[in-house]
Amino acid sequence: MGASAIHDVFVIGGGINGCGIARDAVGRGFSVFLCEMNDLASGTSSGSTKLIHGGLRYLEHYEFRLVREALMEREVLWKMAPHIIWPMRFVLPYAEGLRPAWLLRLGLFLYDHIGGRKLLPATKTLDMVSDKAGKPLKPLFKKAFEYSDGWVNDARLVVLNARDAADRGAVIRTRTRVVEARREGDFWSVTIEDMVSHATETVRAKLIVNAAGPWVDRVLAGAVGQNDVHNVRLVGGSHIVVRKKFDDPRAYFFQNRDGRIIFAIPYEEDFTLIGTTDQDFVGDPKDARISETETDYLCAAASEYFAEPVRRSDIVWTYSAVRPLYDDGASKAQEATRDYVLKAEGGHGRAAIVNVFGGKITTYRRLAESMLEKIEEHVGKRGKPWTAGATLPGGDFPVNGFDAEAAKLKASYPFLDLAHARRLTRLYGTRARTLLGLARSQADLGKNFGADLFEAEVRYLMQHEWALTAEDVLWRRTKRGLRLTKEQAAALDQYMSATLGDRAAAE
Repeated sequence: MGASAIHDVFVIGGGINGCGIARDAVGRGFSVFLCEMNDLASGTSSGSTKLIHGGLRYLEHYEFRLVREALMEREVLWKMAPHIIWPMRFVLPYAEGLRPAWLLRLGLFLYDHIGGRKLLPATKTLDMVSDKAGKPLKPLFKKAFEYSDGWVNDARLVVLNARDAADRGAVIRTRTRVVEARREGDFWSVTIEDMVSHATETVRAKLIVNAAGPWVDRVLAGAVGQNDVHNVRLVGGSHIVVRKKFDDPRAYFFQNRDGRIIFAIPYEEDFTLIGTTDQDFVGDPKDARISETETDYLCAAASEYFAEPVRRSDIVWTYSAVRPLYDDGASKAQEATRDYVLKAEGGHGRAAIVNVFGGKITTYRRLAESMLEKIEEHVGKRGKPWTAGATLPGGDFPVNGFDAEAAKLKASYPFLDLAHARRLTRLYGTRARTLLGLARSQADLGKNFGADLFEAEVRYLMQHEWALTAEDVLWRRTKRGLRLTKEQAAALDQYMSATLGDRAAAE
C-alpha cells in the first residue's frame, strides 16, 4: 500500500484485543495498520492467570451473559490453537464456613449446562481422603468439586493473532508510539514515532480502534486531545511462581475467607503458578510490580490449603499487570465488571474512533466480532465473520493430537530429545518445522543459550515474531527466563543486539 493510501482501520495497541481485531478485520478484506508502543503482549495480555475460562465466580455478580459467552468460547479457542490452548481440570475444595456446598453445586451445574459444552468433561464430586488431589492439601478438606476449564499461553496467543494478521496483509508495527491523531474530515491523520530510531511518519486511516488496554484513556487524553476522560478502572493483579508444589496435572481453585479466590496451577512443568490479587491501581501501568502485601497475601492464602506452606523463599518469579476494567462504579475491585464495552464516536463526516474498555482473554475473539460490527457501520461491510473455524498459525492439528504432533516432530528431527520436541510443539505447533528447517543435527541449530534455547529458535522469533530483546524471547515468547542464568540472558541480549545491528547495516 502506497504512502498516500488511506487504511480502513488503524489499531492502537498490540495486546490480545488489538491483535484479535486486526486479524478479524484484515481477514474480511479491510486494510489494517496496527501500532504497539512496546512489544506485543507486553502489558495486560502477558500478565493474566492464563486461563480460558467461563469465570465461575462471575456468576456471584450475576454476569450471566459474560459467563455464557466465555463458556461457549472455550472449545472454539481450543480448536483454533491446540498447541497453546488445552483443557485443564480444576479442583475446588469445599471449605467449612465459606460458600455452602449447595451454592457451589448450583454454580457448577450452570457452568456445565449454559455454555454448549461438547468435548470438555463434566463436573464431578471428589472424596479428598482417597483422591490423590487431596494429598498436597491439609487433611481438613474432605470433599471437593472437579470441573473443566482451559489453559492458554497468553503472550503466544497475542503473537499468533498478530502473525496471522500480518500473513493476511496487515501492517504490524511494534515499538512504535502514536504521537498524535488528528481528524481531517472523514479520515484520521496519525503521527507515529519509531521508539528505536525516533523517526516519525504519518499514516492516514478511515477509522481508529483504540485498544490500548490500561492506556486507553491516556490515548484519548494525549494523542486524540480529549480532556478529562475517565472510562476505565485500573485494577492491578499479581502472581507468584514457586517451585512445583504438587505432581497432579489438575489445578486448584481456592476460596479465601475475605471472599476472594486464588488459583494454584501447574506451570511450565517444574513450577506452580499462584494468583491473582485484585486491587485498585494508581500510576503508570508499565510500573506495575508485586507489593510486599500482595506477596504475603498469596503465600498466606495458598498456605491455608497446602499442607506444606508457601514461603517467600519458594518464589522463583513474580509478574504483575493492570486490568483496564470498564468503570461501572462497583465498590470493590474484585466486583467491577469483567465484561467489555465498545464505544464509538464520530461518523457523519467526522472520522470515527471506537474505544475498547475492559474484556477478558477468553472473550477476545467475540469482542473482535462485536468491534467489526462497529467498523462496518462506519467503513462499510466487507467479508463475513470467519474466525470461529480458522486455526491460528501452527494450530492445524486435531484438538487431542498434541502428543502425536510432538512425536511426529521428533521422528522428523531424530536429534531432538523428546522434551525439546514437545516444547517446540507447545510453542509453535506445526510451524516448529519452519523453525527447524533443514537442520540434521543439534549443531545445525547454532549456539545454545541455555535450557535448549538455540540460535535457530531466536532467529525465528526475530524474523517472524517481532522479538527484539532477550526479555521478549525469555519472558513472552518462550518463558525460558525461568531457567536461564543472568549471564546466559545477558549473552542472548548481546547476540540479539549484534544481529539487529548487522541487519540495520545491511539495509
